Amino acid sequence: MRVFVTGATGFVGTAVVQELINAGHQVLGLARSDASAEKLAKAGAEVLRGDLEDLDSLRAGAAATNGVIHAGFIHDFTRFPEVCEVDRKAIETIGEVLAGSDRPLIVTSGTALVSPGKLATEDIIPSFNPAWPRASEQAADAVCGLGVRAASVRLSPSVHGDGDKHGFIPILVNTAREKGFSAYIGEGLNRWNAVHRLDAAHLFRLALENAEAGARYHAAAEEGVTVRAIAEAIGKQLNIPVKSIAPDAAAEHFGWFSHMAAIDCPASGKLTQERLNWCPMHSTLLADIDNGIYTGQQL
Repeated sequence: MRVFVTGATGFVGTAVVQELINAGHQVLGLARSDASAEKLAKAGAEVLRGDLEDLDSLRAGAAATNGVIHAGFIHDFTRFPEVCEVDRKAIETIGEVLAGSDRPLIVTSGTALVSPGKLATEDIIPSFNPAWPRASEQAADAVCGLGVRAASVRLSPSVHGDGDKHGFIPILVNTAREKGFSAYIGEGLNRWNAVHRLDAAHLFRLALENAEAGARYHAAAEEGVTVRAIAEAIGKQLNIPVKSIAPDAAAEHFGWFSHMAAIDCPASGKLTQERLNWCPMHSTLLADIDNGIYTGQQL
């Protein structure tokens, strides 16, 4: 297939592009800068200049290919409602081009807010939450009605691996360095699900090739790793104390990240593994921390 990929030079997107090329697909990657264009060309992909707010570039990419992986998102939390609307319009625009063709469109979502406090599964479809206005899945469902084979890949809150500079683990590492200790909230038994970025990339390809319209797939290789275990692994790497902090001190300690530091979001990838024959095989989250990829200090 010839595949159009948005977010093609991001942490996950870079792995998706390589996964597709290694499997024999051709890739047309969206690039907003000369540096991104050069990165894509070196990876063996074709380059389409544009960005998520340039709807004409999205139309051109979708029209020129056999399927689309929409892995791009503007990670600007200072204008989160606005960038969520950009995401919705991007999916809608791509879907209009693919309408009636049964060409696949794989969009990106997340597992963290599917069923907080309970094990999230692929068949749970939560209601739209105005407090978290990202509507990627709802937009994908809407374009299914146009005859597009649209499906969603829900990423774990921790997509880990070499090159992770802006994800949740780097935030915890940077906070620990700044505060002088690695913290968890209360007993620290709240859980994050996790996936290695190469396993996530493999899932995007399998979804592109085999997805059913309207399906949700979970890029969750580990159902739940406690935040305490994560904090302890970080503390060990940095050789600093590990401490529990009270819930009412979390906002002061973690700032805007306190909600994610406290969330309990286990998620299962069992149905995804069964439906797409997805078999995660790369290192676990704690192994990556222990191997020093987040701290530069290998044990």
